[in-house]
Amino acid sequence: MLSSFGRKLKVSVFGGSHEPSVGVTIEGLPRGFKVDMNRVRDFLFRRSPSDSLFSTSRAESDVPVVKSGLHNGITFGPPLTVIIQNTDISPADYLDFKHIPRPSHADYTARVKYGNSPAMSGGGPFSGRMTAPLCVVGAIAIQLLERQGVTVGGHIYSVGDVKDDPFDPVNVSIEQLSRLGSEAFPVLSEKAGLAMREAILAAKENGDSLGGVAEVCALGVPAGIGGPMYDGLESVLSQIFFGIPAVKAVEFGAGAGSSRLKGSENNDAFYYDDEGAVKTRTNNHGGILGGITSGMPVIARLAFKPTPSIAATQDSVNLETGENVKLTIGGRHDPCFVPRAVPAAEAALAAGILDLML
Repeated sequence: MLSSFGRKLKVSVFGGSHEPSVGVTIEGLPRGFKVDMNRVRDFLFRRSPSDSLFSTSRAESDVPVVKSGLHNGITFGPPLTVIIQNTDISPADYLDFKHIPRPSHADYTARVKYGNSPAMSGGGPFSGRMTAPLCVVGAIAIQLLERQGVTVGGHIYSVGDVKDDPFDPVNVSIEQLSRLGSEAFPVLSEKAGLAMREAILAAKENGDSLGGVAEVCALGVPAGIGGPMYDGLESVLSQIFFGIPAVKAVEFGAGAGSSRLKGSENNDAFYYDDEGAVKTRTNNHGGILGGITSGMPVIARLAFKPTPSIAATQDSVNLETGENVKLTIGGRHDPCFVPRAVPAAEAALAAGILDLML
């Protein structure tokens, strides 16, 4: 199954969680760009489960293999195709779910739409596994954006009821984003990070799971990128953000909180800085006005639902017999998606910004 997005940067993701491989084809990359595949591998490592206490025990090496589109590591015009072999697959873990849909998974809706045609083991094309090829795109987009002075980063904003410090919407620094990108559990507050780990472990021990929020930021995006309505950066980014499995809400800047403010509180006053550039003293607009970047940091938050695969027994139905049944889910699953979702959110942010900057 193929899923695509993009205008100038056209991205097509393919494969499935327990198929032989997943991969991506990228069209529209500028010619003559040398892709650092070591950086792509490092970015993928951030998405991979690094500690089975807080993530799935499924062990994938996530080695990106270039099939076409590079000559001596340099883009030369044709689409770039990269695949990642799935090596730790176990389709047998999911045989019981062929006719018994797992609650809050795509099992039922995919069957209604496609019948039994998709390979749905582990969620198939609806699985979080599909964020691996997205991270390939993001790692390449980040390299291209850096040439334009744009830096992308993110952190775990919340897990359950535990919140990290938010980004300062006016004073995010490149050094801060760089530090977060080097951490396996990226948070601004060490105290909050410890509390998040404890909450995840408690949920896991109780056979349950937690949701949370990832916050991402892009620095150095020039003013004037985007357009009105459906050409706006928020519109472009939202499609890519919602393509990340388990994302249920997206907000930019003050987001839903702006609905509780007065205009005098929400408005971001303009001023000229010491270099004569137009800035705003606050950044409730999240770096985007009318769908167009303002030159302030672009900040977005992605809310993830709790992992639906939990150890507790749940109610479901047998689509073959027409009976109500009880369901117990085995297999290997993250007790909380968010720690591994941060690089995927960064990848989506970078891909959307690059698409419009091209």
